[in-house]
Amino acid sequence: MAKQCARCRDRAALRRPKTFEQLCKACFFQCLEDEVHTTITSNALFKPGERVAIAASGGKDSTVLAHMMTLLNQRHNYGLDLFLLSIDEGIAGYRDDSLETVKRNEQTYGIPLKVLSYRELYGWSMDQIVAQIGTKNNCTFCGVFRRQALDRGGVLERADKIASGHNADDIAETILLNIIRGDIPRFAQD
Repeated sequence: MAKQCARCRDRAALRRPKTFEQLCKACFFQCLEDEVHTTITSNALFKPGERVAIAASGGKDSTVLAHMMTLLNQRHNYGLDLFLLSIDEGIAGYRDDSLETVKRNEQTYGIPLKVLSYRELYGWSMDQIVAQIGTKNNCTFCGVFRRQALDRGGVLERADKIASGHNADDIAETILLNIIRGDIPRFAQD
């Protein structure tokens, strides 16, 4: 026997990990939208008129964030000036497909896109850095540079805030890596 949606009694499509409710697709989306809206409003994350950069990698987290921010900004009249901010690290063959996704997101959500490269911001690409330092720890360097590039891009584009999408797996991974490394003080930073 098929399980029923706990909200509308239609056929359930999934069991929600957070609440263990069986939900249909439409009710799941509505619950998620309501929770995000409640988080935004109860924490006063934005003020009308603010310019908000949506960090856009082209992955699922940033695409969902772009969708959610655009939808809620329109639905609840937040009055935000949204734009996509994407960083091209300059790694041959790495960012090409995801930049195409970001360009499609620009069209889909009707918000402008600004792509900045490491070369523009720093005067060199990640490929040039790797050629100088080798491949050891290059992912660590790139992650630090990318976060700094988003900050710099936000300043250059006059963003009041930068929104970035993350999921529970990202948070769990960060915590576990910090524990494994014995980097307990980092918990205060993250």
